[in-house]
Amino acid sequence: MKDKSAITSLFRWKAPAKGKIRFSFFMLSFAALLLSSCAISYKFNGASIDYQKTKTIQIDPFPIRSAYVWAPMQSIFNNKLTDIYAQQTKLKQVKRGGDLVVAGEITGFDQYNKGVSADGYSSQVQLKMTVNVRFTNTKNHQEDFERQFSATAEYDASQQLMAVQEELVTQMTKDITEQIFNATVANW
Repeated sequence: MKDKSAITSLFRWKAPAKGKIRFSFFMLSFAALLLSSCAISYKFNGASIDYQKTKTIQIDPFPIRSAYVWAPMQSIFNNKLTDIYAQQTKLKQVKRGGDLVVAGEITGFDQYNKGVSADGYSSQVQLKMTVNVRFTNTKNHQEDFERQFSATAEYDASQQLMAVQEELVTQMTKDITEQIFNATVANW
C-alpha cells in the first residue's frame, strides 16, 4: 500500500496560493515570449557578393603542372571547385566572359617523410598539394590577385600511397577550395 500512495502522491496537484498563480502565469508568458523572439532564421555562407553588379563566374579547368601526377586529382579538384561556388553563391557559371574569373594550375603534389621510428625508417608521411590561382574581378580590379594555396595530409608509412591517395587528395582538395572561395568572394 505504501508504494501505491507514493505513486498517487506524485500525480496529485495542489493548487498554489492566489499570488503565486499570477507570478507563475507571468513567468510562463515571459518565457514563451523570450523563446519566440529568439527564433532566428539566418543563413551565413561566407560569401559577400554584390549580386546587382556581379552575376557570373568563370572557373577555368586547373591542369596538373607538378612533377608527380595522379590523374584523377585534376577532376576531383575541378569538380569540387565548381561545386563550392554553385552551392554557396547565386553566381551563374559561364565558360567565357565571367564577372569573376578563377584560373590556375595544380603546381605541386609531393610527399615528405614526417616522422622517423626508432629503427630509422619513416613512420609518417606527409602529402602536400599546392595550387596556383589567378583571380580576376572584372567589376573591381583592386581585388585581383595571383596566389598559391596549399594543404597537407598525413598517413602512416606502413600504408601504400595508392591505398590512401584518393581519400587524402579529396581531403586536401576540400581544404584548398575553401581557401580559394574565402579569398575570392568571402572578403571577411
